[in-house]
Amino acid sequence: MGTMIDAPALAPGLYLVATPIGNLADISLRALATLAAADVIACEDTRVTRKLTERYGIAAPLTAYHEHNSDEALPKILSRLAAGQAVALVSDAGTPLVSDPGYRLVRAVVEAGHNVTAVPGASSVLTALSLAGLPTDRFFFEGFLPPKQAARQKRIAELAIIPATLVLFETGPRVEASLADLAAGLGPRQASLCRELTKLHEEIRRGDLATLAHDYAEGAETRGEIVIVIAPPAEEETADADIDAMLRDALTRTSVKDAVSEVASATGRARREVYQRALELARNGAED
Repeated sequence: MGTMIDAPALAPGLYLVATPIGNLADISLRALATLAAADVIACEDTRVTRKLTERYGIAAPLTAYHEHNSDEALPKILSRLAAGQAVALVSDAGTPLVSDPGYRLVRAVVEAGHNVTAVPGASSVLTALSLAGLPTDRFFFEGFLPPKQAARQKRIAELAIIPATLVLFETGPRVEASLADLAAGLGPRQASLCRELTKLHEEIRRGDLATLAHDYAEGAETRGEIVIVIAPPAEEETADADIDAMLRDALTRTSVKDAVSEVASATGRARREVYQRALELARNGAED
């Protein structure tokens, strides 16, 4: 049991508290004081959060709030706030609301007229981005790719033209297949695979996607939490072949006019240019 923390009383409201992504020392003094003073701590998994509260001698009660019980738990939290309590929301690791359903609670709390405050701290997204050695001026957080290959390959094709560094989450059992599809779909882009960030066995692998895919096909360690950071496309990568592939996909779902609008918006290409490509595709299709 850690030392009890003496924390001043909190004003009523919801406090979004970032917690460590691995190393329990990565928590701010303000976060500890907020958790200690909260009337209740809402968390994804009480067993995970209890390790943190026991480490720092925090006695605030824990209550579960996660994707599967939110319909039941959310009204109870709103009742606590209406009664003037301070409620802290934490995720299992890192910053709440990043790849978790907490935004529904925040929206409901704001609509009910209660105060919402963030207590910032650890984030695996920003930690991996800072370690990757890739451009950080613009990045796109994708979260998890689809687990099934056809859907994953389709999503990778959509990600291919985004003019930003990509940040993905992946699980150990799926990382080999995902890297193979990323290498096939994005080509020889530089990437960084960050595993077990801030923990004892932290590992950062850097290289092009094909090299990383080969490493994991050959049996590289997959245990733990994984973040993949991928360099943005070179400007010429949004080439005619990409435009054609996107148009073909859009034309299976919608009219020529709407397909042209969709692809022009996604790629930043001129509508006139995309329309010409669509006409050419239609002409070639008619000739086949």
